[in-house]
Amino acid sequence: MRRLLIALTLAGAALRFGTLDLQSFWFDESVTVRLVGDDLFGMLGHIPDSESTPPLYYVLAWLWSRLFGTGEIGLRSLSALAGTATVPIAYSAAERLVSRRTGLAVAALAAFSPLLVWYSQEARSYALLVLLGAMSLYAFARLLRRPDRRGACLWAGASALALATHYFAVFLVAPEALWLMLRARRPGTGAAVAGVAAVGLALLPLAIHQGSLDLASFIDESSFGDRLLQVPKQLLVGYDLPVEVLLASVAGVVALAGAALAVRRMTSEHSPGLEAATGIGVVALVAPALVAVAGADYLLTRNLLAAWLPLMTVVAAGLLSVRRGEAAVALLCVAGIAGVIGTAVEPRWQRDDWRGVVDALGPAETPRAVVVTPADSGIAPFLLYDRNAERVTQAGVTVSEVALVSTRGRRGSGTHPPAPPRPTRPAFPGFNLVRREYADDFTVIVFARPRPVHLPPSTLAAYRLLSSGAGGLLLQRPVSGAAGRARRPPGG
Repeated sequence: MRRLLIALTLAGAALRFGTLDLQSFWFDESVTVRLVGDDLFGMLGHIPDSESTPPLYYVLAWLWSRLFGTGEIGLRSLSALAGTATVPIAYSAAERLVSRRTGLAVAALAAFSPLLVWYSQEARSYALLVLLGAMSLYAFARLLRRPDRRGACLWAGASALALATHYFAVFLVAPEALWLMLRARRPGTGAAVAGVAAVGLALLPLAIHQGSLDLASFIDESSFGDRLLQVPKQLLVGYDLPVEVLLASVAGVVALAGAALAVRRMTSEHSPGLEAATGIGVVALVAPALVAVAGADYLLTRNLLAAWLPLMTVVAAGLLSVRRGEAAVALLCVAGIAGVIGTAVEPRWQRDDWRGVVDALGPAETPRAVVVTPADSGIAPFLLYDRNAERVTQAGVTVSEVALVSTRGRRGSGTHPPAPPRPTRPAFPGFNLVRREYADDFTVIVFARPRPVHLPPSTLAAYRLLSSGAGGLLLQRPVSGAAGRARRPPGG
């Protein structure tokens, strides 16, 4: 079994590290790059007003970037490492809760999960949340079997760190704490729970302040019902995958069968670990939905990632309770691998490609105005890949080139991003069309005229490619020599 676990961990590492720089940084990651580019105390000072999560990930990313840089591989490798480490930790947690066979099944599901691979390749806090949540669940399972002070300290440390990574870790940690107090009360348990509660209370003022900034308002752009229905599908097979209806349906039926079989197993035999995993998983999945209904709507699949491990433990334990249950687990893994590979080869399913946009534009030989849509998610990553560009002021710009650029406008890594805009007869009055590139995941159109002309912001913004939202306005200045343009983030 050890060899199989090592093989699964190596396979998970290959899927995560092998394509770290395949995709461009998108908006959220560009915020991370900007934060870690500051000095440590400056970064900590900016987090309360620019983020919706606690600071632990950013502190680790800041330290990591000093060793490996802020390029796609350098910065994302922290998440890839966390995602890889999750595989053996997930095994240990499921093994302690149920059995070794269940542990290996869960390790395989973690290694090949499209959702976990996706966030293992993103310079944000989610992979770290999953790892620390898995460590918390492992320590919890250890306490169920053999309560002792060392296990209590391990659980308290992992749980506190998970809370310091993402506020939604509370939906995993709180039911664990309640279960421990009711079922595994031993010396040290009460102190461990009190310590974790103290960390949560210490983070509460920051959470309230960040919540007041309404930085997650984009969540309301899709209905609560749609987001709720997306959660089980995305937890199983990610955001997009080939033959999606078929594979997602099969995976859903297999997972439901596994859950039903787990319930049957719990009614026929005493399995405290499986009972605990079921209770914790249900709370970690249902409680955020109830909180959203109550008015604090932050329901997104990525915020529910801490629920993945206990839920998959229940599914795997149920499937393995019947003959040939391994085949059903393997089917879920095959669907996962299809999703991972499909995302790697299909640009439409990847993150917004602002690196591709900047590369397609090429260096400006004369001053060039750029109209960026969507502006709210495009300006920051564009400026990340073109350090010589700057925002257009209210005074306007004098240019002889105008570029209209756009990605698909995908928000919050939602399912099925729309196609990028592709006007059949692009025009900009007074300018001639000189080139255009209609890629799978972005559009670049460049107009030029012999002599420069002054253009106010209102004129430029009127020709944005996406009709919804405002167009972001940038100015690309000409630079001398190929080395003059910083096209990639430092270390990239």
